[in-house]
Amino acid sequence: MKLTRIAAVLAAMIAVPAWSAEFREYPDLPPQAMAQQVLQNYPSVLAARSGIRAGEAVRDRLEAGSHEFSVTAGVARRRVVDSGERLRDWSVGLERAVRLPRKAELDSALGQQELVLTQNAYGDAMHEAGRSLLSGWFVWQRERAQLEQWRQQVEVLKQQHDVVTRRVKAGDAARLEEELAQAALMQADISLQQAKLRAENAKSGLNRYFPSLVLPAQAPAMAQMPPPEQDLAYWLDLGMDHNHELMLARAASKVAQLTAQRADADRVPDPSLGLHYLSERNGSENVTGLYVTLPLPGGARRAASAESQAHAEMAAQREALVQRRVEAEISVAYNSAKSAYASWQSAQGASELIQRNEAKMARAYELGEMGLNDVLLARRQGMEARLAATLAHFEAAEAHYRLLLDTHQLWPLGDEGGEGHH
Repeated sequence: MKLTRIAAVLAAMIAVPAWSAEFREYPDLPPQAMAQQVLQNYPSVLAARSGIRAGEAVRDRLEAGSHEFSVTAGVARRRVVDSGERLRDWSVGLERAVRLPRKAELDSALGQQELVLTQNAYGDAMHEAGRSLLSGWFVWQRERAQLEQWRQQVEVLKQQHDVVTRRVKAGDAARLEEELAQAALMQADISLQQAKLRAENAKSGLNRYFPSLVLPAQAPAMAQMPPPEQDLAYWLDLGMDHNHELMLARAASKVAQLTAQRADADRVPDPSLGLHYLSERNGSENVTGLYVTLPLPGGARRAASAESQAHAEMAAQREALVQRRVEAEISVAYNSAKSAYASWQSAQGASELIQRNEAKMARAYELGEMGLNDVLLARRQGMEARLAATLAHFEAAEAHYRLLLDTHQLWPLGDEGGEGHH
């Protein structure tokens, strides 16, 4: 019995995905297992996975070559005029073009590189799906947080309205102040209804794009995101080593180079070898022979080689452009993470000061030391400050996670062992 339990534990340990030990869980993001499942079921990722199967088929096709055996057969009857003799002849032949060794090597290398291309396309699809998931997740989080804050604001203004009503009944405030408090409450309620609509739309959009994503009933605790500790060079090195878009461009450039080499090698045509058997004069004469066919190359082969070379040069320039764009995107993500963290800290500090002032003015109004207009202004400023701090917090968190995502430190993004895999 003990051995059975031990075996079960070992099996469970083996069944744990490798990424569980490499990627940490974050309290304000979907769990790693759920994120992985959601991303792998995204339509563009499923399409890219089918592309890998297509790449495997292309590799097998290129390694096998396009030359096939050809069989020829013929029957003829002839009549000898002088003797009137009727004779029957027939022939059969077997022919196949032979791929030159250099071409076979290039086809094999090209097939392997085509597979690498599709594998990196899968990783790039996972990366883009991850960006969509991260963006949609934080849109929903922001809208839900704003909804909750508007609910709290409505409750605060209801309490403020009750205070004004009591003062009016006691003769300590004019009826106009009650109307002002009622108007402020109605305006906040309008904002609450608008926030409900935005939150529902954000949730609906997230569910439509990622139907297997289970959204938590309660808002997850916001993680205290630190600013990027390493310098830009560190994140650039990390991002350039793992970026599937760049790997995809490199693979496409390599495919174009190999295609150009293959077109250049094809300027020398493949010979065809054939075996021919001929039976004449009703079988009294039999002929067996071997033959070689050598096509004579023309200008089309030279043009095809020049075209492939031009395409290879174009692919190399596209690779260089992608590399520059990836470097720029990582730099922007790094700077955004640093700036968003600083903005959040400033917004949080300002919100705390304004909220303390709001509480003081509300208390002063209750004591008859402050006018209602000043209190309502303080309430509005407090709400704006809280919203600004909340949104700055979400922006800082999203920027931090985006930097981790773009450098493959957030979620596993389908490394399939392609070229450049680390």
